[in-house]
Amino acid sequence: FGITAPFAIAKLVAVVLLATALPIAIGTAVYLEEFAPRDSRIIRLIELNIQNLAAVPSIIFGILGLAFLVRGLDLGPVLLAGALILGLQMLPTVIIAAREALRAVPDTVRQGGMALGATRWQVVWREVLPAAIPGIATGSILGMSRAIGETAPLLMVGAATFVSFNPGLLTQYTVLPILIYQWIKLPQDAFQGLAAAAIIVLLVILVAMNGFAIWMRNRYERKW
Repeated sequence: FGITAPFAIAKLVAVVLLATALPIAIGTAVYLEEFAPRDSRIIRLIELNIQNLAAVPSIIFGILGLAFLVRGLDLGPVLLAGALILGLQMLPTVIIAAREALRAVPDTVRQGGMALGATRWQVVWREVLPAAIPGIATGSILGMSRAIGETAPLLMVGAATFVSFNPGLLTQYTVLPILIYQWIKLPQDAFQGLAAAAIIVLLVILVAMNGFAIWMRNRYERKW
């Protein structure tokens, strides 16, 4: 059961990311690109911090999660804490990709909608956001593929080396990269084979997600 647990955990992590990180990231991108005042110092400071967070090492997010989630909120070393940290780490990537997708929509679309009497929110919701969905989806998939392969922040928030029970959001957890690292260190040939198989599975998942993102961008991208 030890090799199947990471796949069940990956599903739970994906659910948490879809429910928390993606709505926050897309909402932030829409506000900053469509509604935020351009001459506000606070907005410029937020944009600068988002750009800087995209380059922060993943271990820093792990330390942040250990301080504020595991110990500060007393969640403990559970799957929910790890998923929230991965969501926090992917926020800058998705926000930047979503803003670029929104920026690629011509201003004539906005001006035409408002000229017909629509409000700013109606134009964004019915015209701009649907036109930007391919770029937003591409950035979201790439952010999630990066989160699946992360190890350092999860080690900081208490990822175990092995679990032999059905995982839940408030239970201990492990991930495939950690299992690969542990199996490679063991001398038995069986574990070496398991490690090689797990590496291939992880590579296939990552390549498939990145390939799907590229296909979606090329398939649904609109030419203006």
